[in-house]
Amino acid sequence: MPQSHSSLLVHIVFTTKDRIPLLIPAIRAELYAYFAGIAKAESSFAHAIGGIEDHVHLLVTLPRTKTLASLVEVLKTGSSKWLKTKDEKLRTFSWQSGYGGFSVSYSQFATVCKYIRTQEIHHRRMNFQDELRAIFRHHAIEFDERYMWK
Repeated sequence: MPQSHSSLLVHIVFTTKDRIPLLIPAIRAELYAYFAGIAKAESSFAHAIGGIEDHVHLLVTLPRTKTLASLVEVLKTGSSKWLKTKDEKLRTFSWQSGYGGFSVSYSQFATVCKYIRTQEIHHRRMNFQDELRAIFRHHAIEFDERYMWK
């Protein structure tokens, strides 16, 4: 095959440092648009973005020329720098060092998009820890609770 093609959908989750609830509703819409711009500049596409005050979810296309780690680094670095300019309360903003990245089958595309876009509703019923445990179980990821929430 003389050309390279791929179709890689990834659900990414990351939190604010120490899970401090800094992502107030007034800033989220702008933040999501900023994420979409970063993704586009990286030859990716953000299909869905959502979250609440202390974490975000993105469903992105992973370009065949990038690693997940490099894309997440650019998303987090760029958005963190941008957030620091938006409000005095955000001058020291940073994201937690880790992230979750989960493969998504194209057959689940619509379901995952809806899940990400309705995070505010979802979190009326389930806290972040239980949500992440459920995602890990769904993807058969083993984890150690002692290191999960630091």
